[in-house]
Amino acid sequence: MSTTYTLDTGTSRANPTPAPLKRLTVPAIRRQKGATPLVMLTAYTVRTAQLLDPHCDLLLVGDSLGQVIYGLPSTVPVTLEMMAAHGAAVVRGSYHAVVVIDMPFGSYEASPEKAFESAAYLLKQTGAAAVKLEGGAAMAATVRFLSERGIPVMGHVGLTPQAVNTLGGYGARGRTAAEAEKIVADARALDEAGAFAIVIEGVVEGIAIEITRTVSCPTIGIGASADCDGQVLVAEDMLGMFERTARFVKCYDDLAARISAAAQTYAGEVRDRSFPTADQTYAAKS
Repeated sequence: MSTTYTLDTGTSRANPTPAPLKRLTVPAIRRQKGATPLVMLTAYTVRTAQLLDPHCDLLLVGDSLGQVIYGLPSTVPVTLEMMAAHGAAVVRGSYHAVVVIDMPFGSYEASPEKAFESAAYLLKQTGAAAVKLEGGAAMAATVRFLSERGIPVMGHVGLTPQAVNTLGGYGARGRTAAEAEKIVADARALDEAGAFAIVIEGVVEGIAIEITRTVSCPTIGIGASADCDGQVLVAEDMLGMFERTARFVKCYDDLAARISAAAQTYAGEVRDRSFPTADQTYAAKS
């Protein structure tokens, strides 16, 4: 069950929601199959969640935070504790979107029981509505096990970053007939196991179109196809925070340049003593 928190402006920079709306639900997301495309972005902090939430149907607390927030070389070192801390922040900062948390590498692959333990921990610690895990047919039994025990699961097929060491890199998947057939079969297996949505990442477009037309749950593309039932991007990529991004990223802003320019202006004013002025200091009472 998702939780909405009211924040006290006397103790927090975060703005409280003046009139909280009813949060979307997992069944509502599932019903969007074939309807208006679903909007999904990543979020890792309270403030980012507050800014993105009104515009999104889903907020993903992605294990991409390992690279985006912590500067790690991949998502592999990310821990359950890291995901729980950021997941709780995103839930506190949102009131509308369904919050989904990535299950990090090593927290679910060993057995369905291990996956349940990890997923239950994440949902209890954060108040999020669902978890996401990577993998296809090999994870179908786990998806079914979790779904039957009250934990909604979002699947993830195609380019699966947690398997980067096996895949040998982040290149697009499905360029051979055999691999394309396997990705489609993986998606079908997850759908049949009860996944409420499936992320399709970094695949040849025809694969994403075939999966979307085949499975009963919504598909969410990232480097897939506009024909998917929704789209997701890492928010920091979309906002232009990094110089290097994947081919499938469209930058809607250049925040990196704007932040750098603001810091340069601040530094200059500090050094020439034009900041702070009387507007930023306290005069003695007369």
